[in-house]
Amino acid sequence: MEVKIAQSWKDRLSGEFQKPYFEQLTAFVKAEYAAGTVYPKAKQIFSAFDNCSFDDTRVVILGQDPYHGEGQANGLCFSVNDGVKPPPSLVNIFKEIKQNLGIPIPVSGNLERWAQQGVLLLNATLTVRASSPGSHQNKGWETFTDAVVKLISEEKQNVVFILWGAYAQKKGEVIDRSKHFVIASPHPSPFSADRGFFGSKPFSKTNEYLLSKGLKKIEW
Repeated sequence: MEVKIAQSWKDRLSGEFQKPYFEQLTAFVKAEYAAGTVYPKAKQIFSAFDNCSFDDTRVVILGQDPYHGEGQANGLCFSVNDGVKPPPSLVNIFKEIKQNLGIPIPVSGNLERWAQQGVLLLNATLTVRASSPGSHQNKGWETFTDAVVKLISEEKQNVVFILWGAYAQKKGEVIDRSKHFVIASPHPSPFSADRGFFGSKPFSKTNEYLLSKGLKKIEW
């Protein structure tokens, strides 16, 4: 499995790639791609890292699983390919952006434009079997993405971590809050968005923090 990943990440994560758990994970993922349909496309597994280098990372949004429907997942959490109807959670994210910042809801649900501004759109699990949510959980991906979160927390400062829902908040427990800004709220899914996601203003809060640290704001 060729790892297409920005050099700044490759340098820092090379030790992780050599650990036994990652070798086992690689073997599992290769077998899954060979046996059936897996999302995202193999070349997009590390898109979050390829579109947003370690040095450029200013915001981290944590997701859980890639979308498991045909043509949806593109390797960035909550993001879908151009021309694909945005799933409900993404619709709610766009609604909150509109309510929070007055920005019209975009035509495309592809969030590469965020990634290219320094938003790391990181799923806890980077692959999934078609039509089978959670099918690649507990195979090693979570260990890898925990290491990524820890790395950012330890080696960078003034990063905004946006943690939606209990799963992301648990994953974010390793973040050093003395040098980073954590925004936590319920998940944007239709099951929980009305319980505190709507009105939480994560996008304006992110930009206020970045500007307060002399950093460029994100054009959401």
